[in-house]
Amino acid sequence: MFYVFPYRMTTGDITTLKKKLPMELTAGVIHQVDVLFQDGCDHKVNVQIRQGNFQIWPTNRDKTLRGNATVISFREFYELAPGGTDLYAIIWGDPAVELVDVVIQIGLLPKRIIQPMSFEALLEAATLMK
Repeated sequence: MFYVFPYRMTTGDITTLKKKLPMELTAGVIHQVDVLFQDGCDHKVNVQIRQGNFQIWPTNRDKTLRGNATVISFREFYELAPGGTDLYAIIWGDPAVELVDVVIQIGLLPKRIIQPMSFEALLEAATLMK
């Protein structure tokens, strides 16, 4: 299942007034992340995805995802445990950029779908095949 979180940039979303976009998800494993930057973002719109005080994406700390008329898309295996599904995006940009959209899509599936057997079960199955 994919969750979609759109956000429209306004002149108030500058560096000193970063927007916090809550992304309520269910427990499971994030397997895909897409961040769409509409034409007009001109690489001046910054996005970070966090959980609590921890920056998840991009993985290089204090850096941001940026783009223009493009989708930054990547595969992932990030498990969200029950009660720990409180992700949010921090979005800000240059004051000259306004009325452009940033869309964050997160693909999430139950762990039993992505990883039907535990590592221990796989090891045991391999051992029995001898």
